[in-house]
Amino acid sequence: MGGQAITKVHVVTWVTLIVAGLLEVVWAFSMKQSEGFTKLWPSLATIVAMLLSFVLLAWAMRTLPLGTAYPVWTGIGAIGAFVVGLVFLGEAASVARIMAAALIVSGLVLMNASNGARSESSRIENGSVDQADKVKSNFSKQNRQ
Repeated sequence: MGGQAITKVHVVTWVTLIVAGLLEVVWAFSMKQSEGFTKLWPSLATIVAMLLSFVLLAWAMRTLPLGTAYPVWTGIGAIGAFVVGLVFLGEAASVARIMAAALIVSGLVLMNASNGARSESSRIENGSVDQADKVKSNFSKQNRQ
């Protein structure tokens, strides 16, 4: 977060985003298990996990920039689905696939590292600093009660 103090709001936002990404893995796996939505329980699990994942992503995007939140969410989903495919579905682990997964992770790390320094100035330019401050204020009020 490039010089910014880490607050409870930042921690809660990032944890929420990570949970949203993990739910993306759940719905991708459930969708595979649903066999084209022909099996009831995997189909229901897919829909519930999708809804929860989207709601948590939307909540995290109230504070995080789109260019950070969405790539992290999709990255967690992509890498998680890759690992689930390897571990639980017996999918192939070729050198090329492992290198591709490593490139996704390194791209996310680089994107996040380069975004930290600009996030505050872009929030001010876009006028979204007010929304982020409202979220922080509401979070603080809830913790005091």
